[in-house]
Amino acid sequence: MVIMVLMGYFECGFIFFFSLLDSASAQIVYSVPEEVNKGTVVGNIAKDLNINVHELESRMLEIVTGSNKKYFDVNLKTGVLFVNDRIDRDELCVSSQKCSLNIEALAENPHHLYRVEIKILEINDNAPHFLVKEFTMNITENASPGERFPLPVAEDADVGSNSLKEYKLSPNEHFSLETQSEDQSVSAELVLNKALDREKQAIIKLVLTAVDGGKPPKSGALNIIIKVMDINDNNPVFSQPLYKVKLKENVSAGSKVLSVFASDLDEGINSEIVYSFVDHGKKQNLFTIIPETGDIVVKGHIDFEENAAIELRVRARDRGNSPKSTQCKVLIEVMDENDNAPEITLTPLLEIVKEDTKSRTAVALVTVSDKDGGKNGIVHCALKGSYPFKLDMSYNNHYSLVVDGPLDRESVSLYNITITAADEGTPPLSSSTLITVHISDVNDNAPHFPAQVIDAFISENIQAGGLVTRVSADDSDTGENAELSYSLLDSSSSSVPITTLININSLSGEIFSLQSFNHEETKRLQFQVMATDSGVPPLSSNATVNVFILDENDNSPVILIVSVSVIFLLSLVGLIAVKCYRTDGSFSSFQHHGQ
Repeated sequence: MVIMVLMGYFECGFIFFFSLLDSASAQIVYSVPEEVNKGTVVGNIAKDLNINVHELESRMLEIVTGSNKKYFDVNLKTGVLFVNDRIDRDELCVSSQKCSLNIEALAENPHHLYRVEIKILEINDNAPHFLVKEFTMNITENASPGERFPLPVAEDADVGSNSLKEYKLSPNEHFSLETQSEDQSVSAELVLNKALDREKQAIIKLVLTAVDGGKPPKSGALNIIIKVMDINDNNPVFSQPLYKVKLKENVSAGSKVLSVFASDLDEGINSEIVYSFVDHGKKQNLFTIIPETGDIVVKGHIDFEENAAIELRVRARDRGNSPKSTQCKVLIEVMDENDNAPEITLTPLLEIVKEDTKSRTAVALVTVSDKDGGKNGIVHCALKGSYPFKLDMSYNNHYSLVVDGPLDRESVSLYNITITAADEGTPPLSSSTLITVHISDVNDNAPHFPAQVIDAFISENIQAGGLVTRVSADDSDTGENAELSYSLLDSSSSSVPITTLININSLSGEIFSLQSFNHEETKRLQFQVMATDSGVPPLSSNATVNVFILDENDNSPVILIVSVSVIFLLSLVGLIAVKCYRTDGSFSSFQHHGQ
């Protein structure tokens, strides 16, 4: 400040003497730097006005200004003009290149008005400054290199060489600075040198510095915040390209399976993701996806037996004007539950099984299966109950139902065989089926007469063709094996062929006489009847038939002359004979004749 004051003195003196030489102006000119301290001497106005310093008080010399502020005053004892108030050239003259204050020195006795011009000299007391401390710019990330962006202009109250001279930009990789100077003003523009990428750097912070021409220079700074505006130049990206999850079958609808997640490096609607299925097809009835969250939810019935593994493709698409999308894969492994009972398939090989069928003869093929997996699908097959049959396993889950014991149609002609199959699930599930095996007959039973000896009684004098008796046999077999035919067999002791005396109906077993009989000649006929079935080979059996010929009253009495004693004897014999016949019980009418 001292140096500046001294410079002011020299300058004041120079200007003063210059003014004295210019008689036309008749004006005193001083100069003083702005912002000098109060009391700083501007010049000796008494001396320069050629007024005796001792007369200053008597002439009441005073400084008159046209403003409210009294920037200068005079020391009446010394005649020195000094600074009385702060002088701010930038306030007084704003941006004018020249700045001066015109004051008047008024003296009385005699009255005289002196004009005084005081030039206010510029000093670099103002740094350049911006109207705002921070300036925000929005630039899209697809801005082309070479684009220009105007920047706020700094202000500097100083003028001349102390005014704003240049701008500087903090180092960065994207922008450079270009300045233009016009009419004492300097402006600046940002020039984009390198393409922006919001996803790499969304905000760029720069500092713009305005520098004046003072010595030393002063500066002011502006913080520039560049917000890189997003464009939809990024696809959504899933957190993983493949999602795997295990899901129990029969899980209830509405159950959450998993959530997929995709992110987008863009922002705003360009980063808002909407999820959907791709080529869902038939699986659209099984699952649904929440578009906003990516939650995959069970919609339909999950059945391991229909889909042990389910593959879904999910699309993530942003909401940008030109939406971008990406896909991921979801693999769902359906965990089996023991929800299927074994299935039994029967293939009969023999509709009817003969009772003489040999053991291990296959009757039917049995196949078992279970739609479940793992232990839930392991099946064991068995017969429920006791039968002359068994199951032989041929290979996995394939069995043969074979004969495993003697068969007897006459004892059991039909078997209802229950086959059961049970899996190894927890709890196990089982199923059963019924196969009916019919036992067919073989001729293994001969005809059977109710009795081995059959007695029949006929009256003598029976007409030829009369029914003598009827024989009947049965056969435990069936069908042709039980169809019987009857025939007569001669007795080896008979002298007359029996077939000349009687005949038999081979189908009905009815025996007819071929002639009349005389009790007095023949009292009994004995022969055999044979019953033969129609089996191959045929079987037969015999029964003995006794035909007793009963006496009738077919002879007139004969009178014989005998003594009384002989008659008595014959009567007694007759009574005895009657007694014998009644004891046998065969001839009831004989008693009547004897009487």
